[in-house]
Amino acid sequence: MLCSESKALKKYALLVGFLACLTVSPSWAELSDVEKGKALTFDRKKGNCLSCHIIADGTLMGTTAPPLIQMQARFPDKDKLYEQIWDARKRNPNTIMPPFGSHGMLSSEEVNAVVDYLYTL
Repeated sequence: MLCSESKALKKYALLVGFLACLTVSPSWAELSDVEKGKALTFDRKKGNCLSCHIIADGTLMGTTAPPLIQMQARFPDKDKLYEQIWDARKRNPNTIMPPFGSHGMLSSEEVNAVVDYLYTL
């Protein structure tokens, strides 16, 4: 009986902890486009930009691609940055950058959020 009470307490503690995270963390819909873009950029399962690029505040960054700095100067036209992320093969057929949009890894809304975030760098 003591064992089952202990298990019940552990389940209750996990549930309370989970619910606390839900109430403290803003939902995806509540995040600004810049915050969404940063989350996608740093997400190892979605954007995964850190695997190739150096980004401020990032960890375990790659060095096979240029650092993501001064993005407004490098891409004064936001549409060109969008196209680079959507499908870099259009500008460079030999690129190693994945075509995030055309292959469905990121939606158009997600690519726009990433562009908004990158424009802050």
